[in-house]
Amino acid sequence: MTELKYDVAGIGNALVDVIADANDHFLDMNNIQKGSMTLIDTGRADELYGRMGQAIEMSGGSCANTIAGLASLGGKGAFFGKVKNDQLGRIFAHDIKSLGVHFSTPLAEDGPPTGRCLILVTPDAQRSMNTFLGAAQNLTPDDIDDEVIKSSYATYMEGYLWDQPDAKQAFLKAAKIARDAGRIVSLTLSDSFCVARYRDEFRKLVKDEVDLLFANEAEILSLYEVDIFDEALTRVKEECKFAALTRSEAGAVIVADGEVHVVDADRVAKVVDTTGAGDLFASGFLYGLSHGYSPVHSARLGAMAAAEVISHYGPRPQVSLAELAKKKGF
Repeated sequence: MTELKYDVAGIGNALVDVIADANDHFLDMNNIQKGSMTLIDTGRADELYGRMGQAIEMSGGSCANTIAGLASLGGKGAFFGKVKNDQLGRIFAHDIKSLGVHFSTPLAEDGPPTGRCLILVTPDAQRSMNTFLGAAQNLTPDDIDDEVIKSSYATYMEGYLWDQPDAKQAFLKAAKIARDAGRIVSLTLSDSFCVARYRDEFRKLVKDEVDLLFANEAEILSLYEVDIFDEALTRVKEECKFAALTRSEAGAVIVADGEVHVVDADRVAKVVDTTGAGDLFASGFLYGLSHGYSPVHSARLGAMAAAEVISHYGPRPQVSLAELAKKKGF
């Protein structure tokens, strides 16, 4: 077996997040589906950007946020995602490399610009995402480095990749490499609307290919087309070796080899922005598993990381999660 070099290799959409406050009226006036992710084209992106209020720009993308959180915990991560060789693309590449993350995906010299996600945060801290994929949609199997996948404890992939045929093939290539190398294959379902678009394919993927599944309550209900969480949980137990199902303030339910564990959410003084909560939960969970923690201990670390990120704007930690974990006795 190839020697381990990385804790997690992530594959996802490389995006720059543009985050601004908004109210429900703004969402209604602009036909924005609250709490979900909607794919948009260049014209819609320019239109919404022009209507948004003062915004914060920072490197993002669901999987990239998870790998950034892993690095903040002291883990060793790699990331595959496509950006263009433009200003935002160079910023993204600089940001993720500055965290100590291995990032060697070639920057595109032509084609669409670097992708961005326009995120509207309402007073209830819900985030509504409008994503222009741009260069991110052009990730291909050729961008996947076999040796990085083989030398990673786990490969972590975001469900959003399923929207693009080439990215889907990159996903499947990486999963096969990881399986053949005896590594863990992990998937996050990403969004309930994404699940609805590809439900049958995701069900087959989860049953046949995935060792570790991440989903929130809405996503797992959508996957199995049920209205009761316990019914979805029963299905997960039958089909997944490991699963981490997050339920916001109700904490998380962890499935590990047929056993079910409930882990409380970490409390915060004020929830400011839920962007990145699931991403950072995955950071802690993956860091824990790759460092020999039990699934329950790993979930507690994930809850800590999620609590940090929802206490401020933006999808990445603003403090060292390694130092925070040390203070909390991990």
